Amino acid sequence: MELAEVWSFAANAGRRLIRRATPREPAARRVLKAGMALAILPLTAIAAWAQAPEVGEANLKLPDLSQVDFFGIDGHKLLLFGILFCVFGLVFGLIIYQRLKNLPVHRSMREISELIYETCKTYLITQGKFLVLLETFIAVVIVLYFGVLLHMDAFRVFIILLFSILGIAGSYSVAWFGIRVNTFANSRTAFASLRGKPYPIYKIPLDSGMSIGMMLISVELLMMLFILLFVPGDYAGPCFIGFAIGESLGAAALRIAGGIFTKIADIGSDLMKIVFRIKEDDARNPGVIADCTGDNAGDSVGPSADGFETYGVTGVALITFILLGVSNPTTQVQLLVWIFVMRIAMLVASAASYFINGAIARARYLNADHMNFEAPLTSLVWLTSIVSIAMTYAISWLVIPSLAGDTTQWWKLATIISCGTLAGAVIPELVKVFTSTESRHVKEVVISAQEGGASLGILSGFVAGNFSAYYLGLAMAGLMSIAYMVGLQGLSNMMIAAPIFAFGLVAFGFLGMGPVTIAVDSYGPVTDNAQSVFELSLIEQIPGIHQELQRDFHIDANFGRAKDLLEENDGAGNTFKATAKPVLIGTAVVGATTMIFSIIMALTSGLTENVDKLSLLHAPFLLGIIAGGAMIYWFTGASTQAVTTGAYRAVEFIKANIRLEGVERASVADSKKVVEICTQYAQKGMLNIFIAVFFAALSFAFVEPFFFIGYLISIAMFGLFQAIFMANAGAAWDNAKKIVEVELKQKGTELHAATVIGDTVGDPFKDTSSVALNPVIKFTTLFGLLAVELAVQLTATSGAMITHVLAAIFFLISFAFVYRSFYGMRIRTSEGAKEVSRAPAD
Repeated sequence: MELAEVWSFAANAGRRLIRRATPREPAARRVLKAGMALAILPLTAIAAWAQAPEVGEANLKLPDLSQVDFFGIDGHKLLLFGILFCVFGLVFGLIIYQRLKNLPVHRSMREISELIYETCKTYLITQGKFLVLLETFIAVVIVLYFGVLLHMDAFRVFIILLFSILGIAGSYSVAWFGIRVNTFANSRTAFASLRGKPYPIYKIPLDSGMSIGMMLISVELLMMLFILLFVPGDYAGPCFIGFAIGESLGAAALRIAGGIFTKIADIGSDLMKIVFRIKEDDARNPGVIADCTGDNAGDSVGPSADGFETYGVTGVALITFILLGVSNPTTQVQLLVWIFVMRIAMLVASAASYFINGAIARARYLNADHMNFEAPLTSLVWLTSIVSIAMTYAISWLVIPSLAGDTTQWWKLATIISCGTLAGAVIPELVKVFTSTESRHVKEVVISAQEGGASLGILSGFVAGNFSAYYLGLAMAGLMSIAYMVGLQGLSNMMIAAPIFAFGLVAFGFLGMGPVTIAVDSYGPVTDNAQSVFELSLIEQIPGIHQELQRDFHIDANFGRAKDLLEENDGAGNTFKATAKPVLIGTAVVGATTMIFSIIMALTSGLTENVDKLSLLHAPFLLGIIAGGAMIYWFTGASTQAVTTGAYRAVEFIKANIRLEGVERASVADSKKVVEICTQYAQKGMLNIFIAVFFAALSFAFVEPFFFIGYLISIAMFGLFQAIFMANAGAAWDNAKKIVEVELKQKGTELHAATVIGDTVGDPFKDTSSVALNPVIKFTTLFGLLAVELAVQLTATSGAMITHVLAAIFFLISFAFVYRSFYGMRIRTSEGAKEVSRAPAD
């Protein structure tokens, strides 16, 4: 077929798809169909015209795991036992889930938590439909690349596509499970506070988080073991890639949209405290239910999907490296089996540490009247780190006592992993220096706001964020340097680019405490929701409530004491939400390094040619670095703009409809309307961001492969420090407000208003832009595997001209959505007829 005929066919297909997007369809669906048409037009031309041999990840083949024995049984059978441990992890999560469900709770609180869950369900169902459309978008590329360009048979393409769907389904399902568990736990925590003891208020959110963490890691590990053990070796490589792309897509969508949703609702609700001088979580405020839904959408759904994807993508990166960088099949099997046995062992380490720490905490705090809520969470993180490191050395000694004839590599590899495991404990400690309610930086924010109002408070938060990026960056660099130096001791004898493998193992170690990292992260949304459930239940106003609680639950309730405990615990939740974020973003960056190496291996034929282009002396490489920085700063602006516009709409609606006289609580209809506003702008913002990122990756891969390598390295590095800065600055502002509310008891004062303003600035910092950079980095890197090979094959078969033309087309599509992410999201008057500003029309 001639090029002109192909192009005509593709253009006609695109026009047909656009025509099918009727005006009556939702805007998001119409935009997505148009975007798909634009994608299909050039990609169909590529697929029909280009011919190429199988290369890169499409040609990855797993070795036969049964060819190497461990403990007298082959590797395949050994890993089959791992499935049992995954099942135990699932059972563990379900038992805690059932236990939480059966905890006592007053009907008024249960009704509120169920209302929150119903609104969360509506949000998740809406997001699920959206994910189906996004998966269709990715499926077009997968089918054209693997099926048409690489001439794989239909069944093989179907298997790859199936695993990309399983990746999305995994992210989606653990997110749903997380919401269900948390909405059980929030009302039970609120009710437990009535007893006036701090221990159950700590225990319930931690149990909830541990249930999510064990379920998440077990499901992820089970899926990866299934590919490793039951998918034929020549299918497994592409299936791992498809699975990883699917989970990255799901996590990116849920993390970005959830982050936008939660901060629209949070800001809309918080600003009412200043405007109307009403209390926190006032039941008359229709934004409070949306805020509770957002706590789950952003702080439960997002982290659950993000953690699921992070765990999987890091594993895929290591598997890809082993298959590309290690030539000896026996060594490949040893390393693959060792990595998965380590993952199983770390699941056990997390569970064991949870029980040991729980016994210690119970002995210390069960009957205590006061406790530092952060103390047992900190000890859990450190205990898990120590147990994981001990098990790392023991398992390595047992599984790989000799590797490629070297009997010393077991402890060297264990040491490298331990650098990452240690980082999982050290980084939270550093984060607390800048975000804890005990932190001098956070107290500095309060002191600044006392004299200088919101402006000086905001500046002090910027200081905390910037300082934190310095210390955390050096900590990561130091631990990675240790891993690098250990990796130089003989590791290069069995693989190429051994330092890259060492960095991948550091990322692996970061996730060694996966269930516990997720648990302390999930602690926050439960404590936050518990406060809201208490207030929204109006339990204090129920006639005869004291007698009812005494009769039915044997509780002599002290409502003031209960609220103080819930607020104090929320401060601990804020701190530990903050500690998990740098761990996840650090894992993304370190793991992305390993995946980028896979692309470099393909581009340099195993580091045998074109290595000189990986240099600042190669202009496209340097320009790619600059382009990556530009994308990170655009992304920060675009995600914050979506929050700003959505929050404006939410505030506008709440101010017009809030009723403070003659009612006890806001109507359900008004609350649902605020949820609808949040969902609408979350999807609009996420759609603009996703399509811009998607087509930017295609465009820059088509510009020049080494330009694209520079781009990937840049978004990882810029993204790391932007995310750390924003996450910790936001957490500092958040806990400064908490100090004013809990320690200083100055709600409703000018100081409180100043810290609320600081918190609303920090909201999109810590819970939208920073956290979403993690899945964006990984999705771009994973999708880049396909994008760069499309470009290389097209250039080889058809010349550079067509590749550069397509790069320009893709860039224009990306730029159009970059433009829309601001100019299509600008704040307009309620009539929508004219701009708030008098600037000329766009």
